[in-house]
Amino acid sequence: MTHTQSAAMPHSSHTRAVFLVGFMGAGKSTVGRLLSERLGWRFVDLDRQVEARANKTVAEIFRTLGEPVFREMETEALRRLLQAMSDGDPTVVALGGGAFAQTANFELLEKIAAHVVFLDAPLDELRRRIGEDGRRPLLADAEHFRQLYEKRQLDYHRAKYCVQTGGKTVSEVAREIEFLLEED
Repeated sequence: MTHTQSAAMPHSSHTRAVFLVGFMGAGKSTVGRLLSERLGWRFVDLDRQVEARANKTVAEIFRTLGEPVFREMETEALRRLLQAMSDGDPTVVALGGGAFAQTANFELLEKIAAHVVFLDAPLDELRRRIGEDGRRPLLADAEHFRQLYEKRQLDYHRAKYCVQTGGKTVSEVAREIEFLLEED
C-alpha cells in the first residue's frame, strides 16, 4: 500500500467496505467512483455486476423477466460480492436504488456490520438529475416517483450514516463520507 493510500484511508482498521444506498439520482455510482479513488479502494457498482452476469441491462431484465427476478439476481450478486470481499481489497460499493429496501440484502449487510451510507437529496433535485433516463425501469410519472421515494425512506434510514447530496458537489459528498469513516 502506498503512503498516499494509507493517509487517505479511514483510521478504523476494520473499515474494509462502504456501501452507498439511496434513491435513483442520489449519486451512488458517481460519488462511489470518486470516493474509491480518494481512498485508494476498488469500486463496484452492483447493478453493473447484475448486468454483466445476465448479459442484459437492468431495464431489459425488468422488461423481460420482471422485478422479482431482478431482485433475486441482485441478492445473489450481493452474496457473491460479499464472499469475494471477505479477505480482499477494501471496496466502495454502490447498491441499486431498491437493493437496501430488500430484506434479504439488508440482512446480509447487517450480518457483516457493513458501513452503509444513505445518500439523500430533495425529491425535486433527484427527479431533475435523472430527467427522462430510459435506463431507470421504475422511473414513471411524477406521482409514482414520489410514492416510491417515500416508501423507501424508512429503509434507507436504517443505514448507519446519512449524507445529504442536494446542492453539493460530488467531491464535497465524497469528502463528507471520508470524515464519517475517519470518525468511526
